[in-house]
Amino acid sequence: MVRNNKLLAVFLVVLSLFLLAGCGQNESKATDQTGDTASQMQSIKLGGSSTLAPVVAQCADSFTEEYKTWNKVDPQLPEEPIVIFVSTGGSGFGVKAALDDTVDIGMVSREIKDEEKEKMPEGKIFKLGSDALTMAVHPRNEVMQVKPDLTTDEIKSIFAGEIKTWKELDVKLLGNSIVLAIRDLGGGASQVFDEFIMKGTPVAKEAIQLPSMGALAGKVMENQNAIGYVSFGLVKQNEGQLGVLKVDGVTPTLETISSGEYKIARPLLLITKDAPNTKEQLFIDYLLSDEGLKVVEEMGFVPAAN
Repeated sequence: MVRNNKLLAVFLVVLSLFLLAGCGQNESKATDQTGDTASQMQSIKLGGSSTLAPVVAQCADSFTEEYKTWNKVDPQLPEEPIVIFVSTGGSGFGVKAALDDTVDIGMVSREIKDEEKEKMPEGKIFKLGSDALTMAVHPRNEVMQVKPDLTTDEIKSIFAGEIKTWKELDVKLLGNSIVLAIRDLGGGASQVFDEFIMKGTPVAKEAIQLPSMGALAGKVMENQNAIGYVSFGLVKQNEGQLGVLKVDGVTPTLETISSGEYKIARPLLLITKDAPNTKEQLFIDYLLSDEGLKVVEEMGFVPAAN
């Protein structure tokens, strides 16, 4: 039953996002006056980072199961069912959709740029936790034994296409071609990777762009010659299916990410274009509560409280 509800919610949010994107301003106002979209107007819509979405979706399920109607969260609110939609699309989509009012809350797995902050002077930014980008390979890739520690410059050369085979990285390795797995440019991960590793150098055109962090992790897990920058949380969620290399002598762990010793890290953020309304703030408060932050930690990320 819960799974059916989730599928229905996903369908409805895709449909609603399509309608919101496709309708003109006048058409939207006319639709609002019919009252047919009452449940949609009463719902909370979140969209953006595919890394953060599973955390928020699980918390949304727990929140709705626990309270069911808003008056049980706050007696001053009406007895209306709690409806929360969560959709993915990448951090870039999360920012744009929040600024365009397509969603109420954007999910973003990178820092918010200054030019983006200028477009939301009354908006709010909430930090749920931190993640890191690991240099992940297939666990049976012999690089795990031969050369388990890469320098930043070596990683840059690999992803720029200057080092094309594993043997070019180390003569003890086989001459198989290195398969590069990356996020598309709309993902926050690609921007974080550019900031810390590539620093403006283009990624090789042969790199395979994946539409989500989950798809990126899957590509590395299925291909013994692949390497990709996989979310630390995804590595923890797929224990034993991914091998993780050190970067400049540092292994990504909860401790090294929290301390900043592991450099390729990023925040997990929620943003609103304006100050959240009462319902939005109540759900954000739930995400930031011990219960919500416990989910952040259970999914392998560093909760904000730490």
